[in-house]
Amino acid sequence: MVANKLLTLVFVRKQFEILLGYKKRGFGMGKWNGFGGKVEKGETIVEAAVRELEEESGLIVSPDSLSNAALLKFEFVGNPQILEVHVFTTTEVTGEPIETSEMRPKWYNIDSIPFDKMWVDDKLWFPLLLSDKKFTGYFLFEGMDTILKQDFKEVAEI
Repeated sequence: MVANKLLTLVFVRKQFEILLGYKKRGFGMGKWNGFGGKVEKGETIVEAAVRELEEESGLIVSPDSLSNAALLKFEFVGNPQILEVHVFTTTEVTGEPIETSEMRPKWYNIDSIPFDKMWVDDKLWFPLLLSDKKFTGYFLFEGMDTILKQDFKEVAEI
């Protein structure tokens, strides 16, 4: 059995806005998403979330200001490794978002999130995220845009 690949995803929020990044290269290229990536050997999931947010947006966040929002697992047909994504939100960052070699950040009003340019599953669970609900989810994908199976639910704690 192949071990899960641990990943992070951070969404920065303002009262009626959310910061998304346009993925310029790598996995998910061409899609809007939060900021994150893989957990490196020797670092915690929270340390990885802090590092990835800074690397991809220039924003600095205190580990204490990250709130656990979700645990999502993604499986892709033909790939035995499950992507285990630890999703965080924060409203407390230092600095202004900057474009990096990987991401181009942009603030979106929560009423105009570009779901048609995001991962197809996002429109299913984003309402929970925007409502500050905690949740878990599993998605089985065929390719990058077809969901074969899904299961997600609200939980008390992550």
